[in-house]
Amino acid sequence: MTHTTTDPSYAQLPIIDLSAADRGPEERARFHEQLHSAAHDVGFFQLVGHGVTRADTDALLTAMRAFFALPEADRLALDNVNSPHFRGYTRTGDERTAGARDWRDQLDIGAERPAHIPGPGEPAYWWLQGPNQWPAALPELRTAALAWVDKLSAVAERLLHELLTAIGAPADFYDALFGGSAYPHLKLVRYPGSAADGSSQGVGIHKDYGFLTLLLQDTVGGLQVLREDGNYHDVPPMDGAFVVNLGELLEVATNGYLLATRHRVVSPPGATERFSVPFFYNPRLDARVEPLVFPHASTAPGVTDDPANPLFAEYGYNELKGKLRAHPLVAQRHHADLLSAA
Repeated sequence: MTHTTTDPSYAQLPIIDLSAADRGPEERARFHEQLHSAAHDVGFFQLVGHGVTRADTDALLTAMRAFFALPEADRLALDNVNSPHFRGYTRTGDERTAGARDWRDQLDIGAERPAHIPGPGEPAYWWLQGPNQWPAALPELRTAALAWVDKLSAVAERLLHELLTAIGAPADFYDALFGGSAYPHLKLVRYPGSAADGSSQGVGIHKDYGFLTLLLQDTVGGLQVLREDGNYHDVPPMDGAFVVNLGELLEVATNGYLLATRHRVVSPPGATERFSVPFFYNPRLDARVEPLVFPHASTAPGVTDDPANPLFAEYGYNELKGKLRAHPLVAQRHHADLLSAA
C-alpha cells in the first residue's frame, strides 16, 4: 500500500488535559470521555496539564544537547556495544527497525540497577537489567535523566489509572506489574538530518512494546502516525505537550479495544537536526499481563497482527526479542547464543 501524508482533517491529534481529572465531577466525566475516545479510536494523543514544569524540561534538554555536542570519541566511550544490557550510546545507523537502518544516534537509559546476570534456569531477559553508561564530563546529565524517569513514571502511572477508569476497568488492575521493579526506558535521540544515500528513515514504521509512551519532541517535526484512512499523518509539535501513544501490551490486553498505532519518524531535511525524548512506561521484566476486565470487552475487535502474543508470558521475553533485533552489534557481541531465538 502506498502511504501519503497529512489530510487536513487530521491536522492535530486529540488534546487531553490531565489536570481536568481534578476539576470536579462534570469536567472529570468529560475528561474520561475524551480520553476513552482518544485511546479507543486513535491510540495517539497530545497530553497537557501533566505537571512536568518548564524547568524540568529545560534541565533535561540542556544536558541532552550538551551530550550530543561532546566530541564523538567521548560519546563512543559510552558505546552500547560495550553493554550486555543494551545501555549507552548508539551511533547513527547502528539501530534497526524492521531490519532497516534508522538514521539517528541516541543514548539509551533505564532504571539505575546492578546487573542481573541470568543464572542456571533463569530467563535470558534478566540481561536487560544493569547499569547505565554516563559521560564523566556531564554529571548533570545523569541527574536530569534519572529525575525525568521518575517524573514521567509518575505521570504515566496516573494516566494509566485514568485511562482504565475511563473504560470502566479497575484503576489499579495493573499496579502489581510496576512498582519499584518496573522497567522504564528513556531514549535521548538526535536525528542529524538526511542520510547521504537519500534514505528518509529516521525510525521505521513500528508499534511500541509496552503500556504507554510519552514523547517530548522539539519544534522540527517528523513524527508521523498511520491513521485509519491508510495514510501517514504528521504530528505537529505542540509546546509543553507530550505525544502519548499506547503500546502493544494495552492493545493485546484489551483484545484490540485500545489501539497501539503504527508510527514512524521521517528524517528532517538537509542538515537540520531534530531532538526527541521518548519515555517508555513498561512493567517488570517478569510481569505477566493478564487480559483486562472491563465492560467493553465484548465489543473488542480482536488483535489481528500479534505474531508474538505477549499475554501469559513474562514481558521481558518480548522486550529482549526487540532489543536483539534492534541492536545487532550488541546482540552479536554479547548474546550470540540467543539470536536463534529472536
